[in-house]
Amino acid sequence: MSYSGTIQSSQRATKARLGILALISFATLLNYLDRAVMGVAAPSMTEELKISPEVMGLIFSAFSWTYAAAQIPGGIVLDRLGTRITYGASLLLWSVATFFHGIASNVGMLLGFRLALGVAEAPCFPCNSRILSTWFPQDERARANSVFAVGQYAGLAFFSPVLFWIVGAYGWRSLFFIAGGIGILFGLAMYGLYREPHQSKRANQAELEHIKAGGGLAVSASAPSEPFSWSNVRRLLSQRQILGASIGQFCGNSTLVFFLTWFPTYLATERGMDWIKSGVYAVLPYIAASVGVLLGGYVSDVLLRRTASANIARKLPIVTGLLLASTIIAANYVDDNLIIIAIMSVAFFGQGMVNLGWTLISDVAPKQLIGLTGGVFNLCANLAGIVTPIVIGIIVGQTGSFYGALAFIGVLALVGAASYVFVIGDVKRIELQ
Repeated sequence: MSYSGTIQSSQRATKARLGILALISFATLLNYLDRAVMGVAAPSMTEELKISPEVMGLIFSAFSWTYAAAQIPGGIVLDRLGTRITYGASLLLWSVATFFHGIASNVGMLLGFRLALGVAEAPCFPCNSRILSTWFPQDERARANSVFAVGQYAGLAFFSPVLFWIVGAYGWRSLFFIAGGIGILFGLAMYGLYREPHQSKRANQAELEHIKAGGGLAVSASAPSEPFSWSNVRRLLSQRQILGASIGQFCGNSTLVFFLTWFPTYLATERGMDWIKSGVYAVLPYIAASVGVLLGGYVSDVLLRRTASANIARKLPIVTGLLLASTIIAANYVDDNLIIIAIMSVAFFGQGMVNLGWTLISDVAPKQLIGLTGGVFNLCANLAGIVTPIVIGIIVGQTGSFYGALAFIGVLALVGAASYVFVIGDVKRIELQ
């Protein structure tokens, strides 16, 4: 028997990877909370600072200008400096930027702080993707992805009533001070606690062998990465797996961006809900999305074990989710607010399943370009954060209605489903020569 087999048979594997999963789950929760509190603050903020819908759409979009532009540089930094330094620094910097939103007194200051937030948050998901590849075997990645990704939705799902109450009681500025302060403290904790698998004192040899046997890169995580070049970016985008997933994720992210930015305004203005009702009703779609994230990951790993087909296991839940997200269009044809919330919940549930795209990318990324692959993928996906808020702002400003905005989001979801079906091809790790 091999040495690894002896280790596995004589030593019980530790579960250090679960502690790492807890760290990135809370980090991801803060990541989305810090970018989404702007949506909660928007109705009150626009009134105080006299901001039009078109300008508010521009402010919502500003975050994604730099967030998308910094994805490739963030991936380069990650490949050069490693996860611990990159993640810790990113958390600290984005939390400081969030804190300073609270002192903004005009549109120019808000734009500046949103641009800074976008740069600082850029490495988060490439770091998460790298952690999936290094800390988890393939048949655990979808569930691990769903656990940390649920923080995107659960944070606002359970905090929304509190956030709306804070706005009503203490004003919109207090949201940014509280969220930024918590993030600064956790950034220090992340740097102090995170280690790569081969550096961890909590992971024994049996756990490392278990990760390696399942296709994880725990032991080879220190393999040299290629230096950055634009030719590598072109090589990555020429791979149909990465191109197709990037198109699909852009389309799915448009639904997410709507809920993170314009959804509270939609409830307050289009549906005429007051602050308390807006906060309570806003919870339900986020809870649905949280369930979608968890269910998508669970179903994907079950399908992988039963079919041994990554194509079925990864693509089927994502395509199903995008088709469900497209049902948001139905909200244009009903008047009852409870039915509206039910439709929004179904659409956001489906979008939650689309987060499985990050698991797919961790499955196909070339070993020597994991950080850059995550950066390229997130760049393409988050172009939705630039386009969607501006388009919705223009539609609402020019028509006085969200009718065209919901149609725009629903059609994009259908395009995303087509990309996953027809463009991606086989889900397998890319071997670059």
